[in-house]
Amino acid sequence: MRLKNLVLAAMLAASSLVAVPSLAAAKDLLVVDFIAEPSSLDPHVQWNTDSFNVYRNIFDNLLTRDDKGEIAPQIATAWKYLSDTEVEFKIRSDVKFHDGKPLTAEDVAFSVKRITDKSFASPQIGQFNQIVDAVAKDATTVVLTTKGPYPVLLAQLTKLSIVPKHVVEAVTKDAFNLNPVGTGPYKFEKWNRGVEVIVARNDEYWGDKGVFPKVAFRAVPDGSTRIANLQAGATDLASNLNNDLAAQIEGSGNGKVLPVRGERLAFFSLNVNKAPLNDKRVRLAIAHAIDKQGIVEGILGGFDAPLDELTSPVSFGYVEGIKAPEFNPEKAKEILAEVGDAAKTEFSLFTTPTYDQRVVQAIQQMLTDVGLNVKIQSTDMGNWMKQMQSGPETIPATAFGRWSCGCQDADGTLYPLLHSSSSWSNIKDERIDKALDEARVTIDPAKRLALYKTVHEIVATENYIIPLYQASVIYGAAKGVEFSPLPNENLFLNRIRWSGQ
Repeated sequence: MRLKNLVLAAMLAASSLVAVPSLAAAKDLLVVDFIAEPSSLDPHVQWNTDSFNVYRNIFDNLLTRDDKGEIAPQIATAWKYLSDTEVEFKIRSDVKFHDGKPLTAEDVAFSVKRITDKSFASPQIGQFNQIVDAVAKDATTVVLTTKGPYPVLLAQLTKLSIVPKHVVEAVTKDAFNLNPVGTGPYKFEKWNRGVEVIVARNDEYWGDKGVFPKVAFRAVPDGSTRIANLQAGATDLASNLNNDLAAQIEGSGNGKVLPVRGERLAFFSLNVNKAPLNDKRVRLAIAHAIDKQGIVEGILGGFDAPLDELTSPVSFGYVEGIKAPEFNPEKAKEILAEVGDAAKTEFSLFTTPTYDQRVVQAIQQMLTDVGLNVKIQSTDMGNWMKQMQSGPETIPATAFGRWSCGCQDADGTLYPLLHSSSSWSNIKDERIDKALDEARVTIDPAKRLALYKTVHEIVATENYIIPLYQASVIYGAAKGVEFSPLPNENLFLNRIRWSGQ
Protein backbone atom coordinates (compact mmCIF):
# COMPACT_ATOMS: atom_id res chain seq x y z
CA MET A 1 0.00 0.00 0.00
CA ARG A 2 2.84 2.38 0.88
CA LEU A 3 4.41 1.84 -2.55
CA LYS A 4 1.11 2.62 -4.25
CA ASN A 5 0.77 5.81 -2.22
CA LEU A 6 4.31 6.85 -3.08
CA VAL A 7 3.78 6.16 -6.77
CA LEU A 8 0.56 8.17 -6.62
CA ALA A 9 2.44 11.00 -4.95
CA ALA A 10 5.04 10.88 -7.71
CA MET A 11 2.31 10.96 -10.35
CA LEU A 12 0.70 13.95 -8.66
CA ALA A 13 4.05 15.68 -8.52
CA ALA A 14 4.50 15.03 -12.21
CA SER A 15 1.02 16.32 -13.02
CA SER A 16 1.80 19.55 -11.18
CA LEU A 17 4.39 20.27 -13.85
CA VAL A 18 1.69 20.47 -16.47
CA ALA A 19 -0.05 23.47 -14.98
CA VAL A 20 1.95 25.69 -12.70
CA PRO A 21 0.18 29.03 -12.49
CA SER A 22 2.73 30.71 -10.21
CA LEU A 23 5.91 28.86 -9.38
CA ALA A 24 7.95 30.54 -6.66
CA ALA A 25 11.22 32.17 -7.60
CA ALA A 26 13.81 29.43 -7.62
CA LYS A 27 16.50 29.39 -4.97
CA ASP A 28 19.96 30.45 -6.07
CA LEU A 29 21.57 27.06 -5.47
CA LEU A 30 19.98 23.63 -5.94
CA VAL A 31 21.90 20.98 -3.99
CA VAL A 32 21.81 17.38 -5.22
CA ASP A 33 23.38 14.59 -3.17
CA PHE A 34 24.65 11.46 -4.93
CA ILE A 35 26.48 8.51 -3.41
CA ALA A 36 29.76 9.21 -5.17
CA GLU A 37 31.42 11.88 -7.22
CA PRO A 38 31.65 11.46 -11.00
CA SER A 39 34.42 9.20 -12.22
CA SER A 40 34.55 11.34 -15.37
CA LEU A 41 33.04 14.50 -16.80
CA ASP A 42 34.13 13.57 -20.32
CA PRO A 43 30.88 12.11 -21.70
CA HIS A 44 32.69 9.63 -23.95
CA VAL A 45 34.64 8.02 -21.13
CA GLN A 46 32.07 6.69 -18.64
CA TRP A 47 28.33 6.54 -18.24
CA ASN A 48 27.81 5.42 -14.65
CA THR A 49 24.96 7.28 -12.97
CA ASP A 50 27.04 9.63 -10.84
CA SER A 51 28.98 10.74 -13.93
CA PHE A 52 26.11 10.74 -16.41
CA ASN A 53 23.72 12.82 -14.32
CA VAL A 54 26.29 15.59 -14.06
CA TYR A 55 27.71 15.73 -17.58
CA ARG A 56 24.28 15.12 -19.11
CA ASN A 57 23.48 18.71 -18.13
CA ILE A 58 26.76 20.13 -19.44
CA PHE A 59 26.42 18.49 -22.86
CA ASP A 60 23.56 18.07 -25.28
CA ASN A 61 22.98 14.77 -27.05
CA LEU A 62 22.20 14.23 -30.69
CA LEU A 63 18.74 13.00 -29.66
CA THR A 64 16.95 12.77 -26.31
CA ARG A 65 13.85 11.25 -24.73
CA ASP A 66 10.90 13.30 -23.59
CA ASP A 67 9.08 12.79 -20.30
CA LYS A 68 6.95 10.07 -21.91
CA GLY A 69 10.06 8.13 -22.89
CA GLU A 70 9.70 8.85 -26.60
CA ILE A 71 12.74 9.65 -28.75
CA ALA A 72 12.79 13.40 -29.38
CA PRO A 73 14.98 15.99 -31.14
CA GLN A 74 17.82 17.72 -29.37
CA ILE A 75 20.90 18.75 -31.37
CA ALA A 76 19.30 17.00 -34.34
CA THR A 77 16.01 18.62 -35.34
CA ALA A 78 14.99 15.96 -37.85
CA TRP A 79 16.27 12.75 -39.43
CA LYS A 80 15.48 10.49 -42.33
CA TYR A 81 16.75 7.17 -43.66
CA LEU A 82 18.53 7.47 -46.98
CA SER A 83 18.89 3.68 -47.06
CA ASP A 84 18.91 0.77 -44.60
CA THR A 85 22.41 1.82 -43.54
CA GLU A 86 22.42 5.61 -43.95
CA VAL A 87 20.62 8.18 -41.80
CA GLU A 88 20.70 11.90 -42.46
CA PHE A 89 20.36 14.30 -39.52
CA LYS A 90 19.61 17.99 -39.72
CA ILE A 91 21.52 19.88 -37.04
CA ARG A 92 20.39 23.00 -35.18
CA SER A 93 21.96 26.20 -36.43
CA ASP A 94 21.37 28.18 -33.22
CA VAL A 95 23.54 26.21 -30.78
CA LYS A 96 26.73 27.56 -29.21
CA PHE A 97 29.29 25.88 -27.03
CA HIS A 98 29.92 27.41 -23.62
CA ASP A 99 33.00 29.18 -25.02
CA GLY A 100 30.82 30.99 -27.57
CA LYS A 101 31.82 28.96 -30.63
CA PRO A 102 28.96 27.64 -32.78
CA LEU A 103 28.18 23.92 -32.92
CA THR A 104 28.14 22.52 -36.44
CA ALA A 105 27.69 19.19 -38.14
CA GLU A 106 31.48 18.89 -38.05
CA ASP A 107 31.32 18.63 -34.25
CA VAL A 108 28.66 15.92 -34.52
CA ALA A 109 30.73 13.88 -36.97
CA PHE A 110 33.82 14.37 -34.79
CA SER A 111 31.95 13.19 -31.67
CA VAL A 112 30.75 10.04 -33.41
CA LYS A 113 34.22 9.22 -34.70
CA ARG A 114 35.78 9.89 -31.31
CA ILE A 115 33.56 7.52 -29.36
CA THR A 116 33.83 4.80 -32.03
CA ASP A 117 37.62 5.07 -32.32
CA LYS A 118 39.05 1.82 -30.94
CA SER A 119 42.24 3.59 -29.85
CA PHE A 120 40.17 5.99 -27.72
CA ALA A 121 38.93 2.87 -25.86
CA SER A 122 35.59 4.23 -24.68
CA PRO A 123 33.73 1.71 -22.52
CA GLN A 124 30.66 2.85 -24.45
CA ILE A 125 32.02 1.69 -27.80
CA GLY A 126 29.83 -1.42 -27.75
CA GLN A 127 26.79 0.85 -27.95
CA PHE A 128 28.05 2.65 -31.07
CA ASN A 129 30.34 0.23 -32.88
CA GLN A 130 27.77 -0.46 -35.59
CA ILE A 131 28.45 3.06 -36.88
CA VAL A 132 31.19 2.91 -39.50
CA ASP A 133 31.22 6.50 -40.71
CA ALA A 134 30.02 10.01 -39.91
CA VAL A 135 30.25 12.72 -42.56
CA ALA A 136 29.31 16.39 -42.32
CA LYS A 137 27.69 17.22 -45.65
CA ASP A 138 27.41 20.89 -44.74
CA ALA A 139 27.21 23.00 -41.58
CA THR A 140 23.81 21.60 -40.59
CA THR A 141 23.74 18.14 -42.16
CA VAL A 142 25.47 14.96 -41.05
CA VAL A 143 25.07 11.44 -42.40
CA LEU A 144 25.76 8.39 -40.26
CA THR A 145 26.50 5.05 -41.92
CA THR A 146 26.11 1.73 -40.12
CA LYS A 147 27.54 -1.71 -40.93
CA GLY A 148 24.07 -2.93 -41.77
CA PRO A 149 20.50 -2.19 -40.74
CA TYR A 150 20.74 -1.10 -37.09
CA PRO A 151 17.33 -0.85 -35.39
CA VAL A 152 18.77 0.45 -32.11
CA LEU A 153 20.60 3.42 -33.66
CA LEU A 154 18.17 6.16 -32.63
CA ALA A 155 17.81 4.76 -29.11
CA GLN A 156 21.58 4.69 -28.71
CA LEU A 157 21.97 8.20 -30.07
CA THR A 158 19.94 9.53 -27.15
CA LYS A 159 23.17 8.91 -25.20
CA LEU A 160 25.64 10.42 -27.68
CA SER A 161 26.91 13.71 -26.26
CA ILE A 162 28.30 16.25 -28.70
CA VAL A 163 31.75 17.59 -27.81
CA PRO A 164 33.55 20.58 -29.39
CA LYS A 165 36.11 19.48 -31.96
CA HIS A 166 38.12 22.70 -31.59
CA VAL A 167 38.55 22.18 -27.83
CA VAL A 168 39.09 18.41 -27.72
CA GLU A 169 41.77 18.56 -30.42
CA ALA A 170 43.58 21.37 -28.62
CA VAL A 171 43.86 19.83 -25.14
CA THR A 172 44.72 16.49 -23.58
CA LYS A 173 42.09 13.94 -22.64
CA ASP A 174 42.70 14.63 -18.96
CA ALA A 175 42.47 18.39 -19.45
CA PHE A 176 39.10 18.09 -21.17
CA ASN A 177 37.82 15.89 -18.34
CA LEU A 178 38.83 18.55 -15.81
CA ASN A 179 37.32 21.44 -17.76
CA PRO A 180 34.53 20.11 -19.99
CA VAL A 181 32.96 22.43 -22.55
CA GLY A 182 29.54 21.57 -23.88
CA THR A 183 26.35 23.21 -25.13
CA GLY A 184 24.00 22.08 -22.37
CA PRO A 185 21.68 24.08 -20.13
CA TYR A 186 24.39 24.26 -17.45
CA LYS A 187 28.07 25.19 -17.71
CA PHE A 188 30.85 23.51 -15.79
CA GLU A 189 32.18 25.84 -13.09
CA LYS A 190 34.41 23.84 -10.73
CA TRP A 191 35.11 20.36 -9.39
CA ASN A 192 36.17 20.09 -5.77
CA ARG A 193 37.47 16.53 -5.81
CA GLY A 194 35.73 14.23 -3.36
CA VAL A 195 33.24 16.93 -2.42
CA GLU A 196 31.17 18.47 -5.21
CA VAL A 197 30.82 19.58 -8.80
CA ILE A 198 29.34 23.04 -9.34
CA VAL A 199 27.55 23.96 -12.56
CA ALA A 200 26.10 27.34 -13.50
CA ARG A 201 23.04 28.05 -15.63
CA ASN A 202 23.74 28.69 -19.30
CA ASP A 203 21.67 31.81 -19.88
CA GLU A 204 22.41 31.61 -23.61
CA TYR A 205 20.99 28.09 -23.89
CA TRP A 206 19.01 27.49 -27.08
CA GLY A 207 16.31 25.39 -25.36
CA ASP A 208 14.40 25.40 -22.09
CA LYS A 209 16.55 27.12 -19.52
CA GLY A 210 17.02 25.94 -15.97
CA VAL A 211 15.37 27.89 -13.16
CA PHE A 212 18.29 27.49 -10.73
CA PRO A 213 21.28 29.83 -11.24
CA LYS A 214 23.66 27.21 -9.84
CA VAL A 215 23.55 23.52 -8.95
CA ALA A 216 25.89 21.58 -6.68
CA PHE A 217 26.26 17.84 -7.18
CA ARG A 218 27.73 16.53 -3.94
CA ALA A 219 29.32 13.21 -3.08
CA VAL A 220 27.65 11.91 0.10
CA PRO A 221 28.34 8.16 0.40
CA ASP A 222 26.35 7.60 3.58
CA GLY A 223 22.60 7.35 3.03
CA SER A 224 21.72 8.51 6.54
CA THR A 225 23.76 11.64 5.95
CA ARG A 226 21.92 12.31 2.69
CA ILE A 227 18.62 12.07 4.58
CA ALA A 228 19.88 14.24 7.44
CA ASN A 229 20.99 16.85 4.91
CA LEU A 230 17.58 16.77 3.25
CA GLN A 231 15.68 17.12 6.51
CA ALA A 232 17.96 19.93 7.65
CA GLY A 233 17.38 21.85 4.44
CA ALA A 234 21.01 21.52 3.34
CA THR A 235 20.05 19.26 0.42
CA ASP A 236 17.19 19.66 -2.06
CA LEU A 237 17.35 16.33 -3.87
CA ALA A 238 18.93 13.09 -2.66
CA SER A 239 19.35 10.06 -4.91
CA ASN A 240 19.81 6.33 -4.43
CA LEU A 241 17.87 5.96 -1.22
CA ASN A 242 16.88 2.57 0.11
CA ASN A 243 13.48 1.67 1.51
CA ASP A 244 14.50 2.31 5.13
CA LEU A 245 15.68 5.81 4.31
CA ALA A 246 12.53 6.44 2.28
CA ALA A 247 10.45 5.39 5.30
CA GLN A 248 12.32 7.93 7.43
CA ILE A 249 11.34 10.73 5.06
CA GLU A 250 7.78 9.48 4.86
CA GLY A 251 7.52 9.24 8.64
CA SER A 252 9.00 12.64 9.32
CA GLY A 253 6.73 14.56 6.99
CA ASN A 254 9.76 16.66 6.11
CA GLY A 255 10.29 16.19 2.39
CA LYS A 256 8.79 13.72 -0.06
CA VAL A 257 9.67 10.37 -1.58
CA LEU A 258 9.76 9.97 -5.38
CA PRO A 259 10.26 6.37 -6.58
CA VAL A 260 10.33 4.96 -10.08
CA ARG A 261 10.95 1.44 -11.38
CA GLY A 262 13.20 1.85 -14.36
CA GLU A 263 15.21 0.04 -16.95
CA ARG A 264 18.07 -0.54 -14.53
CA LEU A 265 18.45 -4.10 -13.36
CA ALA A 266 20.51 -5.72 -10.63
CA PHE A 267 22.51 -8.82 -11.48
CA PHE A 268 25.02 -11.26 -10.03
CA SER A 269 27.94 -11.60 -12.43
CA LEU A 270 29.92 -14.84 -12.69
CA ASN A 271 33.31 -15.18 -14.38
CA VAL A 272 32.91 -18.54 -16.08
CA ASN A 273 36.67 -18.76 -16.66
CA LYS A 274 37.48 -19.01 -12.96
CA ALA A 275 37.04 -21.93 -10.59
CA PRO A 276 34.62 -22.95 -9.31
CA LEU A 277 32.39 -20.85 -11.63
CA ASN A 278 33.69 -22.65 -14.69
CA ASP A 279 31.59 -25.63 -13.57
CA LYS A 280 28.05 -25.28 -14.91
CA ARG A 281 26.72 -27.20 -11.90
CA VAL A 282 28.14 -24.63 -9.49
CA ARG A 283 26.51 -21.82 -11.42
CA LEU A 284 23.17 -23.65 -11.27
CA ALA A 285 23.59 -24.13 -7.52
CA ILE A 286 24.21 -20.39 -7.15
CA ALA A 287 21.05 -19.64 -9.09
CA HIS A 288 19.06 -21.94 -6.80
CA ALA A 289 20.67 -20.43 -3.68
CA ILE A 290 19.65 -16.81 -4.24
CA ASP A 291 16.23 -15.80 -2.94
CA LYS A 292 15.28 -12.90 -5.22
CA GLN A 293 11.80 -12.49 -3.75
CA GLY A 294 13.26 -12.48 -0.26
CA ILE A 295 15.72 -9.75 -1.23
CA VAL A 296 13.01 -7.61 -2.82
CA GLU A 297 10.47 -7.98 -0.01
CA GLY A 298 12.69 -8.48 3.03
CA ILE A 299 15.44 -5.99 2.25
CA LEU A 300 14.21 -3.59 -0.42
CA GLY A 301 10.71 -3.03 0.92
CA GLY A 302 8.86 -4.04 -2.24
CA PHE A 303 10.00 -1.06 -4.28
CA ASP A 304 11.83 -3.36 -6.71
CA ALA A 305 10.63 -6.43 -8.65
CA PRO A 306 12.31 -9.85 -9.16
CA LEU A 307 13.61 -10.59 -12.65
CA ASP A 308 14.25 -13.83 -14.52
CA GLU A 309 16.01 -12.16 -17.44
CA LEU A 310 18.56 -9.46 -18.15
CA THR A 311 16.04 -6.95 -19.47
CA SER A 312 13.54 -4.89 -17.53
CA PRO A 313 9.83 -4.65 -18.47
CA VAL A 314 10.18 -1.00 -19.54
CA SER A 315 12.68 -1.90 -22.28
CA PHE A 316 12.24 -3.47 -25.70
CA GLY A 317 13.49 -7.04 -25.58
CA TYR A 318 11.73 -8.05 -22.38
CA VAL A 319 10.09 -11.42 -23.00
CA GLU A 320 7.15 -12.72 -20.98
CA GLY A 321 7.42 -16.24 -19.60
CA ILE A 322 11.20 -16.66 -19.19
CA LYS A 323 11.86 -18.88 -16.17
CA ALA A 324 15.21 -18.84 -14.40
CA PRO A 325 16.03 -21.51 -11.79
CA GLU A 326 13.74 -21.12 -8.78
CA PHE A 327 14.93 -20.47 -5.24
CA ASN A 328 15.67 -23.93 -3.83
CA PRO A 329 18.57 -24.05 -1.35
CA GLU A 330 18.18 -27.79 -0.75
CA LYS A 331 18.59 -28.41 -4.47
CA ALA A 332 21.67 -26.18 -4.43
CA LYS A 333 23.19 -28.25 -1.62
CA GLU A 334 22.52 -31.48 -3.53
CA ILE A 335 24.21 -30.14 -6.65
CA LEU A 336 27.26 -28.95 -4.70
CA ALA A 337 27.53 -32.32 -2.96
CA GLU A 338 27.79 -33.91 -6.40
CA VAL A 339 30.53 -31.44 -7.36
CA GLY A 340 32.54 -32.32 -4.27
CA ASP A 341 35.59 -30.51 -2.90
CA ALA A 342 36.00 -28.34 -6.00
CA ALA A 343 32.86 -26.46 -4.97
CA LYS A 344 34.61 -25.32 -1.78
CA THR A 345 37.16 -23.21 -3.66
CA GLU A 346 37.12 -19.68 -2.24
CA PHE A 347 36.02 -16.94 -4.63
CA SER A 348 35.46 -13.21 -4.32
CA LEU A 349 32.21 -11.24 -4.43
CA PHE A 350 33.22 -7.89 -5.88
CA THR A 351 31.24 -4.80 -4.91
CA THR A 352 31.35 -1.07 -4.26
CA PRO A 353 29.73 1.08 -1.53
CA THR A 354 27.61 2.68 -4.26
CA TYR A 355 25.50 -0.47 -4.19
CA ASP A 356 23.22 -1.57 -1.35
CA GLN A 357 25.52 -3.60 0.88
CA ARG A 358 22.54 -5.20 2.62
CA VAL A 359 21.84 -7.00 -0.64
CA VAL A 360 25.49 -7.93 -1.16
CA GLN A 361 25.78 -9.34 2.34
CA ALA A 362 22.51 -11.24 1.94
CA ILE A 363 23.80 -12.88 -1.25
CA GLN A 364 27.03 -13.82 0.49
CA GLN A 365 25.05 -15.41 3.33
CA MET A 366 22.76 -17.30 0.94
CA LEU A 367 25.74 -18.74 -0.90
CA THR A 368 27.52 -19.57 2.35
CA ASP A 369 24.40 -21.32 3.64
CA VAL A 370 24.51 -23.84 0.77
CA GLY A 371 28.20 -24.55 1.28
CA LEU A 372 30.04 -22.10 -0.98
CA ASN A 373 33.11 -20.16 0.17
CA VAL A 374 32.53 -16.50 -0.66
CA LYS A 375 34.56 -13.48 0.44
CA ILE A 376 33.33 -9.92 -0.13
CA GLN A 377 35.82 -7.57 -1.79
CA SER A 378 34.88 -3.89 -1.94
CA THR A 379 36.36 -0.95 -3.82
CA ASP A 380 35.33 2.50 -5.07
CA MET A 381 33.06 2.81 -8.09
CA GLY A 382 35.82 3.97 -10.43
CA ASN A 383 37.92 0.88 -9.71
CA TRP A 384 34.85 -1.36 -9.83
CA MET A 385 34.12 -0.07 -13.34
CA LYS A 386 37.74 -0.53 -14.38
CA GLN A 387 38.01 -4.11 -13.15
CA MET A 388 34.61 -5.19 -14.45
CA GLN A 389 35.62 -4.23 -17.99
CA SER A 390 39.16 -5.59 -17.83
CA GLY A 391 38.60 -8.75 -19.89
CA PRO A 392 37.85 -12.43 -19.20
CA GLU A 393 41.06 -13.29 -17.40
CA THR A 394 40.94 -10.48 -14.86
CA ILE A 395 37.24 -9.72 -14.34
CA PRO A 396 36.50 -10.71 -10.70
CA ALA A 397 35.09 -14.18 -10.00
CA THR A 398 31.68 -12.87 -9.00
CA ALA A 399 30.25 -9.42 -8.58
CA PHE A 400 27.07 -7.64 -7.65
CA GLY A 401 26.20 -5.02 -10.22
CA ARG A 402 23.43 -2.83 -11.56
CA TRP A 403 23.09 -1.89 -15.22
CA SER A 404 21.22 0.69 -17.23
CA CYS A 405 22.01 1.62 -20.82
CA GLY A 406 19.74 4.67 -20.86
CA CYS A 407 18.37 3.44 -24.19
CA GLN A 408 15.45 1.24 -23.06
CA ASP A 409 16.45 -1.49 -25.47
CA ALA A 410 17.81 -4.97 -24.66
CA ASP A 411 20.76 -4.39 -26.97
CA GLY A 412 22.16 -1.86 -24.52
CA THR A 413 22.29 -4.44 -21.74
CA LEU A 414 22.70 -7.83 -23.38
CA TYR A 415 25.40 -6.88 -25.87
CA PRO A 416 27.90 -5.38 -23.40
CA LEU A 417 27.27 -7.97 -20.68
CA LEU A 418 27.16 -11.10 -22.86
CA HIS A 419 28.79 -10.64 -26.26
CA SER A 420 32.30 -12.09 -26.47
CA SER A 421 33.65 -8.90 -28.12
CA SER A 422 32.73 -6.73 -25.12
CA SER A 423 35.32 -5.83 -22.49
CA TRP A 424 32.59 -6.32 -19.89
CA SER A 425 31.95 -9.90 -20.91
CA ASN A 426 33.86 -13.05 -19.92
CA ILE A 427 31.51 -15.29 -21.90
CA LYS A 428 32.24 -16.97 -25.22
CA ASP A 429 29.03 -18.57 -26.42
CA GLU A 430 28.61 -18.63 -30.20
CA ARG A 431 24.84 -19.04 -29.85
CA ILE A 432 24.58 -15.81 -27.88
CA ASP A 433 26.95 -13.91 -30.17
CA LYS A 434 24.97 -15.03 -33.22
CA ALA A 435 21.61 -14.01 -31.75
CA LEU A 436 22.86 -10.64 -30.51
CA ASP A 437 24.56 -9.86 -33.81
CA GLU A 438 21.42 -10.74 -35.77
CA ALA A 439 19.24 -8.67 -33.44
CA ARG A 440 21.44 -5.67 -34.16
CA VAL A 441 20.69 -5.82 -37.89
CA THR A 442 17.08 -7.01 -37.82
CA ILE A 443 14.50 -4.30 -38.42
CA ASP A 444 11.42 -6.48 -37.79
CA PRO A 445 10.53 -6.05 -34.05
CA ALA A 446 8.95 -9.51 -33.82
CA LYS A 447 12.09 -11.18 -35.17
CA ARG A 448 14.28 -9.15 -32.86
CA LEU A 449 12.16 -10.17 -29.89
CA ALA A 450 12.48 -13.83 -30.89
CA LEU A 451 16.27 -13.46 -30.97
CA TYR A 452 16.33 -11.90 -27.53
CA LYS A 453 14.11 -14.71 -26.27
CA THR A 454 16.80 -17.13 -27.45
CA VAL A 455 19.43 -15.20 -25.48
CA HIS A 456 17.29 -15.08 -22.35
CA GLU A 457 16.68 -18.83 -22.53
CA ILE A 458 20.40 -19.60 -22.92
CA VAL A 459 21.27 -17.39 -19.95
CA ALA A 460 18.55 -19.06 -17.87
CA THR A 461 20.02 -22.48 -18.73
CA GLU A 462 23.73 -21.71 -18.50
CA ASN A 463 23.48 -19.18 -15.64
CA TYR A 464 26.30 -17.06 -17.04
CA ILE A 465 24.81 -14.13 -15.14
CA ILE A 466 22.05 -14.30 -12.52
CA PRO A 467 19.36 -11.64 -13.08
CA LEU A 468 18.15 -10.39 -9.71
CA TYR A 469 15.59 -7.60 -9.86
CA GLN A 470 14.27 -4.56 -11.70
CA ALA A 471 15.71 -1.75 -9.65
CA SER A 472 13.68 1.12 -8.32
CA VAL A 473 15.36 4.48 -8.07
CA ILE A 474 14.18 6.28 -4.95
CA TYR A 475 14.73 10.00 -4.58
CA GLY A 476 14.13 12.15 -1.56
CA ALA A 477 13.16 15.72 -2.36
CA ALA A 478 12.49 18.93 -0.50
CA LYS A 479 8.84 19.90 -0.59
CA GLY A 480 9.56 22.78 -2.95
CA VAL A 481 11.21 20.59 -5.59
CA GLU A 482 8.96 19.68 -8.53
CA PHE A 483 10.60 16.67 -10.17
CA SER A 484 9.25 13.60 -11.94
CA PRO A 485 11.77 10.70 -12.02
CA LEU A 486 12.18 8.96 -15.36
CA PRO A 487 12.58 5.19 -15.98
CA ASN A 488 15.85 5.84 -17.85
CA GLU A 489 17.18 7.70 -14.77
CA ASN A 490 18.05 10.87 -16.65
CA LEU A 491 18.26 13.84 -14.32
CA PHE A 492 17.58 16.89 -16.45
CA LEU A 493 18.15 20.03 -14.40
CA ASN A 494 16.13 22.17 -16.80
CA ARG A 495 13.10 19.94 -16.17
CA ILE A 496 13.18 20.54 -12.39
CA ARG A 497 11.06 23.35 -11.02
CA TRP A 498 10.68 25.07 -7.68
CA SER A 499 7.34 25.79 -6.01
CA GLY A 500 8.68 27.12 -2.70
CA GLN A 501 8.37 25.61 0.77
